[in-house]
Amino acid sequence: MARYDVFLADCPARTTLGLVADTWSVVVVFGLGRGPQRYSDLRDRIGGISNKMLTQTLRRLERNKLVERRTLRTAPAGVEYRLTVLGESLLEPVSVLARWAEEHADALGGGADDGDAERW
Repeated sequence: MARYDVFLADCPARTTLGLVADTWSVVVVFGLGRGPQRYSDLRDRIGGISNKMLTQTLRRLERNKLVERRTLRTAPAGVEYRLTVLGESLLEPVSVLARWAEEHADALGGGADDGDAERW
């Protein structure tokens, strides 16, 4: 197994963290954890995401081999997205992170900045 150090600027693991730690990436992966979905169903499931952001997120996840797209030959025709085997391996940690966020949202104030950064 390759050894990486996320503290190094050019570390591939840091790039990977940037991809999978992105809010929309986490939500899309979590959303696809239920199984393959059409674009419109996924967009409707994810509140607040624009068409442009969903498209960009899906393309980024496809380029990184976490999601794959399949053209449907049924009526109505369309496109379906699903997690790859690699994407499925990300589902457990993403699910844990999502549950943690839901359980602690009130304690964290929903991400509001209360000036803690100034204390450092």
